[in-house]
Amino acid sequence: MGVDVKKLSTLAEAVASISDGAHVALSGFAITRCNMAFAAEVIRQGIKGLTVSQCVGAMDADLLAGAGSIEHIVYGGGSLDRFGRLNCVNRRIEGETLIAEEYSSLSMAFRYLAGSLGLPFIPIRSLRGSDILRRLQEVAPSNVNTVDDPFTGDNWLVLKPLVPDVAVVQVQVADEEGNAWILGPRWDNEEQVKASKRAIVVTERLVSPEAIRRDPERTVIPGFRVSHVVHLPFAAHPTSVYRAYDYDADHIRRYVDASKTPEGFQEYLDKYVYGVQDHWAYLDLVGGMKHLTSLAADPVLGY
Repeated sequence: MGVDVKKLSTLAEAVASISDGAHVALSGFAITRCNMAFAAEVIRQGIKGLTVSQCVGAMDADLLAGAGSIEHIVYGGGSLDRFGRLNCVNRRIEGETLIAEEYSSLSMAFRYLAGSLGLPFIPIRSLRGSDILRRLQEVAPSNVNTVDDPFTGDNWLVLKPLVPDVAVVQVQVADEEGNAWILGPRWDNEEQVKASKRAIVVTERLVSPEAIRRDPERTVIPGFRVSHVVHLPFAAHPTSVYRAYDYDADHIRRYVDASKTPEGFQEYLDKYVYGVQDHWAYLDLVGGMKHLTSLAADPVLGY
């Protein structure tokens, strides 16, 4: 049987498969392996009403929040690491225009794990007695509950599983069938994919299925879970991808300064999202290959 290459698609085609109001799980973590090109294309296509879930809120979610693409965020808090707060997410939460369902990072991972295993719920100890739980009981009472252990009679806090419509995962290596490697920290990405109804893989490098099969233990995402494979170098810019490129500190500072006000953020969108036709035009705008090459990862350190 020949290789099915129908999964190979452009970023625009992959994003177009997502409907208004869908639940999208994002793989990004602060300023690492964020789905930045994906988020920009969602904004350009005018997709609205999304629910975004993410173990740790990151730059991709902040961009989507600022542009008004999402109306509900399910996450374990977050930031732009040493560069500051998620200004757009926080501003919309404070303005009561974004529903925020905030967990601990561990409990987010548990919810994805429950979804990946097909469980009706999952018990957890760590939220008991916390302000996080008190707030969840106010904003998302249908997602937290208690049950009695049938073996001991102990009362357990339980969480509802997360089952996103689609997981969007930024990876280092994938083949055209969707089999993908995640090098370095994986966080909750494997459980995200298994919990979701399908996955979109955005890869820095596209290799042959034979190359993937030579190291089968590296395959974190199996191709049968993937609907679209997008080969798009520097798709996480200005965030980092381990063993590919480091974060672009100057651009992140530019984003943070812009996102402090709605007016500044709109100027950022007008220039870097709406002002370019696609990701390739964006890369030219931020400095082209001369600048991007300066971010290339050290072959020893990996970043």
